[in-house]
Amino acid sequence: MNKISIIGAGMTGATTAHWLAERELADIVLVDVVEGMPQGKGLDMLEAMPIIGKDVSIVGANDYAATKNSDIVIVTAGIARKPGMSRDDLLKTNSEIVGSAAVETLKHAPDAIFIILTNPLDTMAYLAMKKTGLPRGRVIGQAGVLDSARMRAFVAMETGVSVENIDCYVLGGHGDEMVPLTRHSNIAGIPLKEYLSADKLNAIVERTRKGGAEVINLLKTGSAYYAPAAACAQMAEAILKNKQLIVPCAAYMNGEYGLKDMYFGVPVQLGRNGMEKIIEYKLDADEKAMFDKSAAAVKETHEALKNLITF
Repeated sequence: MNKISIIGAGMTGATTAHWLAERELADIVLVDVVEGMPQGKGLDMLEAMPIIGKDVSIVGANDYAATKNSDIVIVTAGIARKPGMSRDDLLKTNSEIVGSAAVETLKHAPDAIFIILTNPLDTMAYLAMKKTGLPRGRVIGQAGVLDSARMRAFVAMETGVSVENIDCYVLGGHGDEMVPLTRHSNIAGIPLKEYLSADKLNAIVERTRKGGAEVINLLKTGSAYYAPAAACAQMAEAILKNKQLIVPCAAYMNGEYGLKDMYFGVPVQLGRNGMEKIIEYKLDADEKAMFDKSAAAVKETHEALKNLITF
């Protein structure tokens, strides 16, 4: 049986474990600093397995030794955004948490592929790769899977069409400057701009960009966790099953799209080696302008990180 360790057993980490257990993909370890909490959630989930008929082991732990020989490590640990807080405000605190989690886990799971979820997402993925010294294919950030799913949900709400017929692609940094590619998005092959008025399409694009903030403002405390967790589970499944699934993820750029030495949301092919390949779309002038603006915002956070930390 494959093994997946999730660092951080809060709402997102525990919900990721839940989605993964339902898919019977791997044995699961939940790691958290809070004594008893991951153990309690793990046991509770384990006791649900006979009801849904899934044979997986789910355990909680307070130390990284439990992650031994993991195939995949999903890092969700960190503080969540509060209303009015930008993703960049999280930088200092979360860089300490993610850096330590990546380095310590790698000691016990030297062959693991890392999926990073902690915000600011692109920069935390960059930090994890630099701290561990892993090849870029083995450190991937979850970003576009979630953002694209939000856009698909909003298109479905507007059109009344099944989400299964809707394909949307959101690239760029996981933040307010993300790049929803309306020209490449469609409903059963029909481009969105032929299906929706310009006003409605623009409203969907804006709602997608503010998708995380919308949930935060409604919840009052905490941030989204059902959809981010489902996105992590989809990525883990694609890797473990060697699906060669093309989805938007934060990947280390080495010249693709004209970007270097940074993590950025682009279409990638996921397989047993992690990020197997970056797919390059041909962007028109408007898309390129949005793309460059988003890249500049992400680069700024990367530079802020470099001022905080020595690699």
